[in-house]
Amino acid sequence: MPRMSIRTFQTLEDLAACVGQSVATSDWVQITQPQVNQFAEATGDHQWIHIDVERAKAGPFGAPIAHGFLTLSLLPTFFESAIKIENVRMGVNYGLNRVRFMSPVPVGSRLRAHIKLLSSEAIDGGGRQQTWEVTVELEGASKPACVAESVSRAYA
Repeated sequence: MPRMSIRTFQTLEDLAACVGQSVATSDWVQITQPQVNQFAEATGDHQWIHIDVERAKAGPFGAPIAHGFLTLSLLPTFFESAIKIENVRMGVNYGLNRVRFMSPVPVGSRLRAHIKLLSSEAIDGGGRQQTWEVTVELEGASKPACVAESVSRAYA
């Protein structure tokens, strides 16, 4: 599948002009079993619905599924493929306001994010705090895999 184009902003103020708008859509990301297994190792969450492929096939989802927090941890990947802000020296995650996992994500499926800028406020240190609504689409599903309100800070 072709790469989506990255939406580029010259300054944080240019980005702030987009409050209330859908800003970008990320590239697709495929979820693999090795990725799920590595996430289980990193977090200590070894629940069988994620890592026991044979048992998961007979389980409630018919296949192993990604951890909800694995889906959430892909937010930086989604942003990286969708949005670039020039003239910024540093950006950091500041937190989350709301997160919902609405659909299970079977191993082998693909995800992408639709990113909307909810707010952008000036903060100390020459930066801005952005609040984003990130809707993680599960390819072929009627409901999103995840909807998260993500808060980040960027400094010019």
